[in-house]
Amino acid sequence: MRRGVVVALASLLALAGVAVPAGAVTFSATNAASGTAGGKRFDREVGTAYARKVLSDASSFCWKVFNQRSSGSRKPVAAVTLAVEDIDGVAFTSANGIHLSAKYVGGYSAGAVKTEVTGVLYHETTHVWQWDGQSQANGGLIEGIADYVRLKAGYAPDHWVKPGQGDRWDQGYDVTARFLEYCDSLKPGFVAQLNAKMKDGYSDDFFAQILGKNVQQLWKNYKVKYA
Repeated sequence: MRRGVVVALASLLALAGVAVPAGAVTFSATNAASGTAGGKRFDREVGTAYARKVLSDASSFCWKVFNQRSSGSRKPVAAVTLAVEDIDGVAFTSANGIHLSAKYVGGYSAGAVKTEVTGVLYHETTHVWQWDGQSQANGGLIEGIADYVRLKAGYAPDHWVKPGQGDRWDQGYDVTARFLEYCDSLKPGFVAQLNAKMKDGYSDDFFAQILGKNVQQLWKNYKVKYA
């Protein structure tokens, strides 16, 4: 009962715009583009209080996907920040800071912008927490893991490729996310094991070490399954 009261209080604080820690991590969001059309739309349809809560929820979800139950198994991040800015593109993450484009928010027309921003924040929050193989892993895999987390969280947009589509396993983003979902179906927890191995370096051989087949054979099997 006491835990339920604490959780409810944390939710109310987040909705009220107060930074709420998840474990030892704090989350904050600011809108530096509130004078632009996109910034005004962000304030109107998303809001910094909701964004802070998404950062917290997405972080907890990443820890679950990566099977990082204790803070000692995670990257040593004390705070995750979001800045809405008048920049091009969609969003990017640098260290523990996420930067969201107000221009993208303002021009988004493929559905509810709040849902889209939520999905983008799940993707970018994954970049905060995932290991990158000491910068040895290729970008396609890094982006694919981030989209895999977004996919498993239920925020994959309709325009993503369908399972089996794509030209190569490390094409990145939705293509690689769908492939990783297939690999995880072969051995539940695969993505968590892959991410753990990427803490100290990277090799394509990680796929064979976990699944018993090299990544190219896995890709061929994946394509055949959905042919």
